[in-house]
Amino acid sequence: MKVHIYTYGCQMNENDTEIAKQLLLDGGFEVVDSEDEADIVILNTCAVRKKSEDKVYSHIGKLRKKGKRIGIMGCVADKEKENLFKRGVSFVIGTRAIAKVPEAVLNAKNGAKQIYLDDTLDEIDYHKVETRSSKHHAWITIIYGCNRFCTYCIVPYTRGREKSRPMESVLLEVRTLVEKGYKEFTFLGQNVDAYGKDLNDGTSLAKLLRETAQIDGVKRLWFLTSYPTDFSLEIPQAMVENPKIAKSIHLPVQHGSDKILRAMNRRYTREEYIDLINNIRNIVPDASISSDIIVGFPGETDEDFEATVKLVKDIKFERLNLAIYSPREGTVAWKHFKDDVPYKTKVRRMSYLLNLQKMINRELNESYKDKRVEVIVEAQAKNGLFYGRDIRNKIISFEGSHELIGKTVVVKVTKITAGPLYGTVEEVLE
Repeated sequence: MKVHIYTYGCQMNENDTEIAKQLLLDGGFEVVDSEDEADIVILNTCAVRKKSEDKVYSHIGKLRKKGKRIGIMGCVADKEKENLFKRGVSFVIGTRAIAKVPEAVLNAKNGAKQIYLDDTLDEIDYHKVETRSSKHHAWITIIYGCNRFCTYCIVPYTRGREKSRPMESVLLEVRTLVEKGYKEFTFLGQNVDAYGKDLNDGTSLAKLLRETAQIDGVKRLWFLTSYPTDFSLEIPQAMVENPKIAKSIHLPVQHGSDKILRAMNRRYTREEYIDLINNIRNIVPDASISSDIIVGFPGETDEDFEATVKLVKDIKFERLNLAIYSPREGTVAWKHFKDDVPYKTKVRRMSYLLNLQKMINRELNESYKDKRVEVIVEAQAKNGLFYGRDIRNKIISFEGSHELIGKTVVVKVTKITAGPLYGTVEEVLE
């Protein structure tokens, strides 16, 4: 039985796909790279935005025309559940039921239609997962779910409440991967800063970062995604103590207006967020801070938007992910707030912030001109150049070769843009 998995959405979905592939191989199934040669195609889905969900339904339609058996994993599975059977799906696997993938595929082969929503995360041997998308970098999910319930967000309803993995499980996974040559790790969670709080044993993200950094062979550590009121200043302190921990913090603010933040149920004020950023920068002056912002949230006035613009200008984020608000069925905002900001206004505001951020990026990138930085080489881009990231998550492109992928090189930055930087390799460190 040949199985193909197509992944939509976030890095956590990528990691879930890696785990599912390993489980399938262990179950005696063949995992293939093309859906055309597969007997069963599993879509690992995203439901954060309606557009993402619509892509899944379109894909289902195409697969049905090809006569494929179809399985659904990810957030759409938990959101729609048995409703997916009406679309011709053979099985549905919730975000915490990954361990049931082999059973679901076997039953689908025999014509059964089943839904799996029980939590089976404890049944997974994470350290045995070898089906990674990279040979030097590994995604590692350390906490599942989210307890924040922002009014616009569907994730708490699809991913469930927060559940942390025991620290020893994570450290065992890292040690096992280091033995296989991995050197770069990204700890993942919908709210990664909440890691360990449900374990009640003193476990925290800062403690995990410190413990992982002590493992010989670990070169660099990242983490995604943070929530302001859960973020601990122990984390930047750990960055100062250990150069293996990347000086990069993704800390979504979502808006610059206190009125809109309250409507979003974000649990902090504009000033509290600014104070947090200032405290981080006092500890790590060269920390790279990136963020997310939603434009056009219900009730957003020109004054509210200007508050966001001023916040962006004052903080000067290294990167900014921008999204136009769209109602997600089942959320508080969808139930109780009127989507009253005209679409043209949303687009105009989005465009303004995009252009503003480009100017900020260009300004911040100027500090890299003629600088020599250590970069772990990731891959070759479509333009033929190779690229990697420095300790501040700055993407740098350069001439190279496939032999450099996964190695640490010293690059001299020679060209500045509002996006990636460009340079030349001056030294290979390993």
